[in-house]
Amino acid sequence: MIRSSAPTATAAALRTLRLCVAGWAACLSLGAAAAQAPAPAPTAAASRPADDLEEVVIRAERLTLIGTASTASQGVVVNDELALTPAYRPGQLLETVPGLVVTSHSGEGKANQYLMRGFNLDHGTNLGVFVDGMPINEATNAHGQGYADVNFLVPELATNIRYTKGTYYADEGDFSSVGSVHLSYQDVIDNQVKLTGGMYGFQRLFASGTQPLSAGNLLAALEVQHYNGPWIDPDDQRKVNAVLRYSQGDPHDGYSLTAMWYHGRWNATTDQPQRAVEQGLIPGNGTLDPTDGGMTGRLSLSGQYRAQISDGQLRATAYLIDRQMTLWNNFTHYLVDPLTGDQERQHEARVKFGGEVGYTHSANFAGFENEMLVGLLLRQDLNTVTRLPTAGRVPLTAAQLSAAEYPDSFIQADNLHLLDVAAYVQMTTHWNYWIRSVVGVREEYYRGSDAGTNPGSASATLLQPKASLIFTPLETTELYVSYGKAFHSDDLRGFNQAADSATAGAPLLASQTGEELGLRQQIGGNIALTVAVFNLDAQSETTYNADVGQDSAGPASRRYGYEINATYQALRWLEFYASYSASHSRFRSLYDDGTGHVGQFLPNAPFNAGSLNLYVKNLGPWHGGLEYRYVGKFPLSSDNQIQGQGYGEWNGDVGYDTASGWTFSLGLYNILDKKAQAAQFWYVDRLPGEPAQGVADVHAHPLEPITARLTVAKRF
Repeated sequence: MIRSSAPTATAAALRTLRLCVAGWAACLSLGAAAAQAPAPAPTAAASRPADDLEEVVIRAERLTLIGTASTASQGVVVNDELALTPAYRPGQLLETVPGLVVTSHSGEGKANQYLMRGFNLDHGTNLGVFVDGMPINEATNAHGQGYADVNFLVPELATNIRYTKGTYYADEGDFSSVGSVHLSYQDVIDNQVKLTGGMYGFQRLFASGTQPLSAGNLLAALEVQHYNGPWIDPDDQRKVNAVLRYSQGDPHDGYSLTAMWYHGRWNATTDQPQRAVEQGLIPGNGTLDPTDGGMTGRLSLSGQYRAQISDGQLRATAYLIDRQMTLWNNFTHYLVDPLTGDQERQHEARVKFGGEVGYTHSANFAGFENEMLVGLLLRQDLNTVTRLPTAGRVPLTAAQLSAAEYPDSFIQADNLHLLDVAAYVQMTTHWNYWIRSVVGVREEYYRGSDAGTNPGSASATLLQPKASLIFTPLETTELYVSYGKAFHSDDLRGFNQAADSATAGAPLLASQTGEELGLRQQIGGNIALTVAVFNLDAQSETTYNADVGQDSAGPASRRYGYEINATYQALRWLEFYASYSASHSRFRSLYDDGTGHVGQFLPNAPFNAGSLNLYVKNLGPWHGGLEYRYVGKFPLSSDNQIQGQGYGEWNGDVGYDTASGWTFSLGLYNILDKKAQAAQFWYVDRLPGEPAQGVADVHAHPLEPITARLTVAKRF
């Protein structure tokens, strides 16, 4: 792992940026000649001796969770684990959160598919994702409710992840009812240039530097990437990322100001019907419509402020994000339009701004030690969403639309205003040395209006009580009992459609109520164990609608299950981590999935999932990681007659640092070349010559075959 102190020379930073531009040609020339894993992120504490860093980062931080955590389902992922995780794509860094599976069913530029606790979270419906204080999930998105695209994430800048699971936290809001992931960016990074080349046309250049300025640090980073992937019709992904950040102070008193710019374009091999492969119409890594794809642009300005005031801690964030997205998808092929096909263009132009302020204050009250958290959140989204039938990414003419008798619902243009305001308070009380409670409440006010195809306005409020009781019978043992209510917002367009037709639809704020029993145990100072048994009742379940490539509101559901996580610091340089979860997920009533199957199983909700990780760090100049990621079987139809098979996959990387500042890293993904499907769905589509009503079939996106990538990096 790269470890050096913060750079101090302006010339070094300027030289880094010059090399970045000049070095792109060299990066391209690597082509498919070699291979690599994403390089580990440097740490701000890199100047410490290795032994000291080991104690502070790995052991001490985990031990502090006893006495501070309110459930067994919250925790941290430290820098070393992020840096050493062999991640095939940026979103897989989030898989360091126990029980979270991150995969893909389309092109590399699209938001990932998330799975956790028996949920198919689609692109983020019930998983709140935050990067450097900015909320990533998007309500009433052109493609899916809660769409969380982290392709702009720069792995080298990523630092500690803080995560929660469940409905028990007053400071967690929309989309965070199943889980939340808060990932931060570093304030200081090495001056470096990094070139990566790999199989299937993977090419990447990363350059960064930090320059002291006034009383703080100015950080600059640039990432450029191209990737084809193992597809008959190449993804041809082109990505450019730039970050500029100024920071002062420390985690308790200080601030940061960050500007980010991202642009991506790609082609997409989406999930394809299994019968098309069996009939020889396409190979397993082919597509029926090679013009599917997308593009995304993102510009953001954000700030974070921290101050110790009196006996309390003030934290505030603010952000302004301008994001454009266009997706071309043909999921049902010729079901609607037997002449030109069913491709459609989903586009949105969104501006979102807002912020959050929270204050934590400790005081003695009535003879008990208390800690009170109060907070206020505001978020405003201004969004223009359109949906148009296309062929080869070109909108259909009036004659083509008339010939296929397109229903009106296939052409939409919505102008949306969405407002989310929340206030919360949470009190932690230490009743004695072995019992404490955490009691909180959150009040949400949500309002939306649409002046377009689905006109209407709506508002809702939701009171969300939370409570946890924590027992600490031993210094190394904690037991938790938790209860809470949370929610996810629903797509305003669907809500207005239901209201307009006077049919039963989803509530604007779909509540979820959860309970959990947990255990956190330290064993001998080098083993950490957590166990959680949970239940979650959802007022409305989101279900996949292939006709529009979006989620829609479904019936109520219940899930219960358990999770087990263990960390073992075997040696100073060797750590093992393992996670396993299993769940029982059902609708509360019979559900017709539209394919003639009726039942109570939740499509795409895995029965179990797990991971096993090995981290090697500070072994002289060597560092590396080995990971096994596993997804069990899952229902595809609502009666469980059609099942997805799941898969297991090994990934790994190894790196070597030289005394002169060079690093050489080799990454291998799907090491055993597992033949499996990364994503599977069950729905109706139509191929040429088939009946007008279409055919229900399994639609799959293959797991990428064995892949190798090589990185050469130089620190200055």
